[in-house]
Amino acid sequence: MAAAQKANPCAAQKPAAAANPCAAKNPCAAKNPCAASGKVDRKLVIRPKGTKLMSGNQAELVKVGEALYKDKKLSTNGMACETCHAGRASFAPGFAKPYPHPVAMAKEKSGVARVHLDEMIQFCMIVPMAAKPLPWDSKELAALSAYTVQVQKSFKPVTSKANPCAAKNPCAAK
Repeated sequence: MAAAQKANPCAAQKPAAAANPCAAKNPCAAKNPCAASGKVDRKLVIRPKGTKLMSGNQAELVKVGEALYKDKKLSTNGMACETCHAGRASFAPGFAKPYPHPVAMAKEKSGVARVHLDEMIQFCMIVPMAAKPLPWDSKELAALSAYTVQVQKSFKPVTSKANPCAAKNPCAAK
């Protein structure tokens, strides 16, 4: 069981996950930066009251946001947003819902029950990307938010039928 828990960071919280035959096949499990232990100070990720987010030409912000989404220079560890989310990957089905909405990673790491999109971007800057949050009124945050809204519009949650391991996963939703 210890080897399965090491291969699957969810195993400690979900004992049946250790028996998941696909857990050992997950190449990201051991290196998943989102699974790292530790808490994130909610003051860093919750938009301060009275904050005015930058606004501008949406088409330009989307274009800049797409470039930033792929830019590893935003992080201190060589990651970009696209590292985790290439091809719309690693979004929970809830990503399709309008913000603010619950995000398990934000709840687990900061105790934040519901996040706005810009707050989730700040969270990702800190946790997987190991960087400082962006200034709340920055063009970068506005651009990443604008681009992610476009990604969200085209997002279609993947059903378990498309995941060959889901059928073998004793923890999968039934």
